[in-house]
Amino acid sequence: MNSSKSLVIVESPSKAKTIGKFLGSKYKVVASVGHVRDLPKSKLGINLEQNFEPEYISIRGKGDVIKAMKKEAKGADKIYLATDPDREGEAISWHIAHLLALDENKPIRIVFNEITKDAIKGAVKNPRPIDLKLVDAQQARRVLDRLVGYQISPLLWRKVRRGLSAGRVQSAALKIICDREKEIKAFIPREFWNISAVFRKGDGSDDKTFIGRLTEHKGKKVQIDDKQSADAILAELSKRSYAVRSIDRKERTRRPFAPFTTSSLQQDASTKLGYFTKKVMFVAQQLYEGVEVKGHGTIGLVTYIRTDSVRISDEAQTAAAAYITENYSKAYLGNHVYTNKKRDVQDAHEAIRPTYVELHPDTIKDSLTKEQYALYRLIWTRFVASRMAAAVYDSEAVEIGNGDYTFRANGSKLKFDGYLKVYDSGKSAAAKTAENDKSADSEYAEDRQLPALSEGEALRSTDLAGEQNFTQPPFRFTEASLVKDLEEKNIGRPSTYVPIIATLTDRKYITREKKSLLPTDLGFVVTDLMETYFKEIVDTGFTADLEDKLDDIEVKNTNWKDIVASFYGILKDELQIADREIEKLVIEDEVTDEICELCGKHFVKKFGRFGEFLACSGYPDCKNTKPIVIKIDVKCPRCGKDIVARKSKKGRMFYGCSGYPECNQIFWNKPVEKKCPQCGALLTEKKTKNSDLACSNAECGYKE
Repeated sequence: MNSSKSLVIVESPSKAKTIGKFLGSKYKVVASVGHVRDLPKSKLGINLEQNFEPEYISIRGKGDVIKAMKKEAKGADKIYLATDPDREGEAISWHIAHLLALDENKPIRIVFNEITKDAIKGAVKNPRPIDLKLVDAQQARRVLDRLVGYQISPLLWRKVRRGLSAGRVQSAALKIICDREKEIKAFIPREFWNISAVFRKGDGSDDKTFIGRLTEHKGKKVQIDDKQSADAILAELSKRSYAVRSIDRKERTRRPFAPFTTSSLQQDASTKLGYFTKKVMFVAQQLYEGVEVKGHGTIGLVTYIRTDSVRISDEAQTAAAAYITENYSKAYLGNHVYTNKKRDVQDAHEAIRPTYVELHPDTIKDSLTKEQYALYRLIWTRFVASRMAAAVYDSEAVEIGNGDYTFRANGSKLKFDGYLKVYDSGKSAAAKTAENDKSADSEYAEDRQLPALSEGEALRSTDLAGEQNFTQPPFRFTEASLVKDLEEKNIGRPSTYVPIIATLTDRKYITREKKSLLPTDLGFVVTDLMETYFKEIVDTGFTADLEDKLDDIEVKNTNWKDIVASFYGILKDELQIADREIEKLVIEDEVTDEICELCGKHFVKKFGRFGEFLACSGYPDCKNTKPIVIKIDVKCPRCGKDIVARKSKKGRMFYGCSGYPECNQIFWNKPVEKKCPQCGALLTEKKTKNSDLACSNAECGYKE
C-alpha cells in the first residue's frame, strides 16, 4: 500500500463505497462490518470482583475483517475512524483503536451527520480524539443489559421454560403491553347519549344546512346517561324555538410539525405507510448510507437516522428557505422554532432531513425502490413543510340557544394553505388523534362553512335526535403507539425500539393481531414473575430514572461503574430471593390438530434452541418431532406437493417442498402461483427498484 494513502474505517460496506467515491484515490475506505469486539456469549463476561470490568473478546467470525484492517493500517500514513456519530459508533471506534493499537487521545475520530461530499471532506479536515464519555455511556448500558440478561434469563430457564429471557428495557416494555391488556379486559362500558340537530336559517333565505351538537344546560356541560334522560331533553327542546346566541369569528393558524426524530419517523411511517419499525429503519439506513441516483452517482439522501433532536443546521435552513422561495414564493416561507421534548444528550445530531432539499422525491423516483421512494418522500415533505408558513383558517364558533340549552356548531375555511402545499394528505398519528376527538377542529377535515348568520337570528331545526354511545376500552398498542408510549415514559432510546419489539415477538411474549400487539399467556407469566421478584426492572419510573442517570455519563461525566454498582446491589439481592422462593412453573404445551404418524397421538408445540417445533405428546414413549411449517398455497413445481415456509438453523426464512427429503426443491425468496412467461419457472417475490417479482431460475433473469 502506498504510504501516502490515508485509511478510513467505517461500519458498513455500502457506506464505505459511497465515502470512497467522495474521497478519491488518496484514501482507502474499509468497513468493520459492525462491532469487532464484544462481551463473550458463553459466559457473563463481566468481572464482578474487579469493579464490573468488561472482558471483551474479538467477535467470532470477524477474524478476517480484523486481519484485513490491521494489514491496511500497517501501511497507512493516517488512520481515521468514521463509524456512526452516536454512542454505539463511538464505542466501535474505541474497540477498533484498541485492536489497531491507536492512541485514543489523538485526533483519529471523524464524524459527520450526512454522507455528502462536503460533509465527508469537512470531517476529514477536523478529526478529534475519541470521546470517552460517549464510550462509557455505551459501556454502562451494555454491562447493565448483560447483568440483567445473563443472570435473570437462566433463572427463567430453570423455573419456567428454556429459551426465555429478561431485559433491562425489554421487560419494562412487556409490562406496559400486559398492563394495557389488563385494562382492556377489566373495562366496563358506560352508556352515554349525544343529541344533535340539523339547522336551517329561519327565514328560508338560505337553504344551506349545518349540524349543531347539544353541549350545555344552564351553563354546565351536558351529560346524558340513558335513553330516558335523552327523551326528556328532546321533549323539552321540541317546545321552544332556536336562535343564534353568539358568534365567535377569528383567524386560526396551524403550524407544521417539527422535522422527524427517529421515534416520530417510526410512528409516522407505521401510520402512513404501514411499515413495521424494523422495515422503517432498514430502508432509512439505505437512504442514509447511499443510493445510486441517476445523474448524481451514489449519494446519501438523508441525514443520520438515529437522533432525538429536532434541531436543523443553519446551512440546511438556508437551503430550505431558498428552495421554498424559488418554488412557492416568499409568502410560503416560515420561521418556526421547535424544541426537543426532553434534554437532548445527542443534540450534536440534527433532525432527520434530506441532505439535498432540491432533490424532490418525484425527480429521483426512478432511481429508488418503492419503499425507498415512499420513505424519502415522507422525510422530504416533513422537512420542507417544517420550514414553511403556517396554514391559516377563517373559523367561527356559533352558539345556538333553546331555553336553558345551548348547541354549538363550528365552521372553518382554509384561507392560506401554507405548509399544506407540500405536506402529505396521508394522515399521521397526530391527525388521526385529532379526528377521533369530535370536539376538535381538525386541520385535516374538509372546509366546513356555515351559512351567513347574525346574533339573535331565528333558526329552524330538523332531524333533532339522540344517539346512543358506549365508552370504549383503551386501544391495544400498535408498534407506532408503543414507540410513542416508550418515548413519553423515557423507556429506552430510539435505537432500541426495533430490537425490543423483535425480541418480545421472537420470545413469544407478544403476538400480532393485524397491527395490534397482544401479550401471550407466557408474556403474562413472565411479567408477573418480574413484577413480584424484580419490580425495579419492570417499573417504568425506575427504568426512566436509570436512563437519565445513564445519560448523565456523557452529559455530566458521571462515573459509569458507580451507576452499575448501585443497580447491581439491588439486582443481586433480588436474584437470591427469587432463586429461593420461585417454585417450578409448569406451562401446559399447546396441543395441535396434527397427529403423530408413529403412535397416533396429537403433536404439541415445544420451544427449543432454534424456536418452536412440534413434538409428540406421547413423549417419552414416542420421541417423534418435526418442524412447524406454514403453507403458502403454492405447489412444488417438481412433485406437486405443498411449498412450505421454514427457518434455517441460523434463523433465515426459506421456502421448500413439504416432501423433503424425497424432494429437495427450495426457494430463498417467497414463490407465487405464477410462472415465468420466458422459461416456465415459478416467479418469486423479489422487490427491486423497478420490479416486485423475479424468476426463480437464476439463468433466466426475467422480472416484472
